[in-house]
Amino acid sequence: MSLVVSSSCFAPIVQFSLIVSEPEYAIEAKEHFIKQTYRNRFEIYGANGLLSLTIPVKKWKNHAAIENIEVSYDEDWQKLHWRSIESAYRASPFFEFYEEEIKPLVFLNEINLLKRNLLVEKAIKRMIGINSAVHFTANFEPHQPDWRTIINPKNKVQMESFSPTKYIQVFEEKHGFIPNLSILDLLFNLGPESKTYLKQLNQSIKNG
Repeated sequence: MSLVVSSSCFAPIVQFSLIVSEPEYAIEAKEHFIKQTYRNRFEIYGANGLLSLTIPVKKWKNHAAIENIEVSYDEDWQKLHWRSIESAYRASPFFEFYEEEIKPLVFLNEINLLKRNLLVEKAIKRMIGINSAVHFTANFEPHQPDWRTIINPKNKVQMESFSPTKYIQVFEEKHGFIPNLSILDLLFNLGPESKTYLKQLNQSIKNG
């Protein structure tokens, strides 16, 4: 398998740009769960700038594989997430176009984080028009480049380099353009043009 990526919820734009032209790819199921990564968080553009939203998970043993991580629904975080998304993108060109499809994804009650993320990813792919087949890895194996570690919120400088082409964002006049946010930012702002943007980004990554 030439492309292996980590499981992500409402993954960053760069991750969707990697899969947009691939006939198939794999999601890593055997890696250890790592806190403060896109495995259970995503970033949107709020009125005060970058806003990170985290999906709480139940306590896990050290070195637990992500396939065994469970989402916690003890707190009403889904309502908070949706209010944040709505506040951030209500004024965007395509919010109403996607609202009825995105909202149920926020309120999914799947316990297993890996399965929950996959349900979200498949739905987003359908909205964009991405037909790439996907499966989970059976073993943890080395890959180069290793997108499982490259796509990480701690790699800010490298991550920002993956989205050189600007598009209009709701609060850009206040805080400037913020690249490579969650795929939600692209969908709500570009709508049906999202796939074209992802293909162009894919080419720039391959050529870079």
